[in-house]
Amino acid sequence: MFDTLIKNGKIVTAEEIYQANIAIKDGKIAAILAEDIAVEADTEIDAEGNYVFPGFIDTHAHLNDPGYEWRENYSCGTAAAAAGGYTTIIDMPVQNEPAVVNGAAADAKIAAAKEKAYVDFALWGGLIPENFDCLQEMEERGCVAFKSFVSPTAPGFSPLNYGQAYEAMQVLKQFGGKAGFHCEDFSTIVHCEKVLKQAGKTDWNAFLDSRPVVAELIATTAIIELAKATGCKVHICHVSSPDVAQKIKEAQQEGYDITAETCPHYLSMSREEVIANGALFKCAPPLRSRAEVERLWDYVADGTFSGIGSDHSPSTYEEKFVEIDGKKIENAFDPWGGMSGLQTAVQTVFSEGCVKRNLSPTFMADVMAKKAAKAFGIYGQKGDIKIGFDADFVFIDPHQDWQCKAEDLYYLNKMSAFVGKSGRGAVVKTILRGNVVAENGKIVGRSGYGQMVKKQK
Repeated sequence: MFDTLIKNGKIVTAEEIYQANIAIKDGKIAAILAEDIAVEADTEIDAEGNYVFPGFIDTHAHLNDPGYEWRENYSCGTAAAAAGGYTTIIDMPVQNEPAVVNGAAADAKIAAAKEKAYVDFALWGGLIPENFDCLQEMEERGCVAFKSFVSPTAPGFSPLNYGQAYEAMQVLKQFGGKAGFHCEDFSTIVHCEKVLKQAGKTDWNAFLDSRPVVAELIATTAIIELAKATGCKVHICHVSSPDVAQKIKEAQQEGYDITAETCPHYLSMSREEVIANGALFKCAPPLRSRAEVERLWDYVADGTFSGIGSDHSPSTYEEKFVEIDGKKIENAFDPWGGMSGLQTAVQTVFSEGCVKRNLSPTFMADVMAKKAAKAFGIYGQKGDIKIGFDADFVFIDPHQDWQCKAEDLYYLNKMSAFVGKSGRGAVVKTILRGNVVAENGKIVGRSGYGQMVKKQK
């Protein structure tokens, strides 16, 4: 007797799409059965007409809890993840108080998350100049990778220079840790911004010009060379440019353990929308040209990326639309630079990739589940539809249209550049460890059901 039987769906893995039934026992995939094999189960779930994907993994989310819960908290953020089709999130260490830069801070983060999470979660540890002696203790707490910046960053979370990055990689290599980087060259951005401001240019074109693709290229190339020199595993966060993706692809082809992610906004939006609409579309790295959006899809299709992370970086209205004494300040450098996209990422990728560009749905199972899980050491528990893996699934109805509406978002601050966007291919059910946690965009699971995920031994 099984606990649950999922029947009549089209199962999507990284390798193939096929019809079969899935039997679940004790939160795990217990059997994958031909449709004509009769079995008994306490519950049956009919997936007729839907693709059944492995649970998707958000490799890059900022949930701000504890410390900045007025931007986002674990209840709201993980509810949004469940409604949108992510069954596991990997949460960033910055924009927390305390920032997750030592073992005690990791303990505080885990305690806060366990009480509230609707989906499973893993943690990025922080990597700053002052905490190299704390990296291993965070690894022991379960942090799956370590995030740093070589660009301007948030107060209280100092960036690394390249010498410090070299030293940090040598430390991480000793215990098999993985370094992750926000790759935009610090000196290039600071100088460009200074020159533009001195010229009195503070509009949206100026903001975009202050963070050129070459800054992303310089930093990514440097980090790749440091990874080659040290043998450290490296992950390049939120790649916005196909030229950057090409550098990463070349390093991978040379055999180096360098993974990378991109984001739904880089695959669906362009700089023209920043100029036309302003603050809601501000992020770093910034949105690129429409031609670059199209070329970036080539690297999604060929498997260069190990994750399409939301880079969900929420804020309050006042932070996004900076006002003094009720008057809006027209300075593009001032508003919060982050996108809220956790709930809309999966449907956006399906619509843009499978519907508009006619890619096989297998690319999503590959990039957003299997490769993402392997990149962060959690494959075997997460990332595939195989016997013994967690029974995490996302059902997508490929024919159902969707439109993003603010009132449907579970975010604490219901703002997003995705509001008003529409497409085809809706997430209609999210299952975590055998239990339905969201259905048709509504939460049906319980807060606190989510568990921490650690690297597989």
